[in-house]
Amino acid sequence: MGMHSAPNCTIMISYQEFSDNAKRVCERLQNACAACGRKAEEVSILPVTKFHPADAVLYASKYGFSSVGENRVQEAEQKMPLCPAGIKWELIGHLQSNKAASVVEHGFYRVQSADSEKILKKLNDALENRRPNADNLHVLLQINAGADPAKFGADLSGASALMDYALSSCPRLAVDGLMTIAPLDENLDVAERCFENLRRCAEALRTDFGLPLPELSMGMSADMERAVRQGATIIRIGTALFGEREKH
Repeated sequence: MGMHSAPNCTIMISYQEFSDNAKRVCERLQNACAACGRKAEEVSILPVTKFHPADAVLYASKYGFSSVGENRVQEAEQKMPLCPAGIKWELIGHLQSNKAASVVEHGFYRVQSADSEKILKKLNDALENRRPNADNLHVLLQINAGADPAKFGADLSGASALMDYALSSCPRLAVDGLMTIAPLDENLDVAERCFENLRRCAEALRTDFGLPLPELSMGMSADMERAVRQGATIIRIGTALFGEREKH
């Protein structure tokens, strides 16, 4: 398999190394679910391929993952022509409003980082104006459940208003649930409090709006066990699958 380049990408590990890593991540997931009485099938692993070449997406697809997570629209656009048509692309990084149309035009499956009314409107308008016959775009509302000033997302107190806006003003968007990024802290209790906050927020929104909101995207390589314990249904895994990203 030839190496395909991408901006700021790393030198790729071999597929065998990736496969070994994926097996270990799946075992961690199974153990985490067993420890809190959940079924492993309730949680999906989203391989995070940002800063890696297109081969990272090919590895994930070959192993059996159906979706990958990218942080930047432009980087994903460069990889898409090199990757299997069936793979689903999910945006997990902050979306600038001037990139909303590109998300729609390039057929992203889901935007996990829908963090403001402005972004929701831009995405909805892009669908109505540029792809009126396309399927609705799946989104997760990004909530700053850890009250981290370095993170994007609606405050917990603003989650209900953001949900209300999405449902009342954005008919081309399908809200699947919520997403959060935990504060960067070596104490994993900090991350778990953030995840618990998101779970409680989702429970309140389900009651208030009468929606299933089945997806909770939270947790990464270092804190996935804590996220699973608090009800994560999507965990975003980069380092544990692909190794450390050393930009060059």
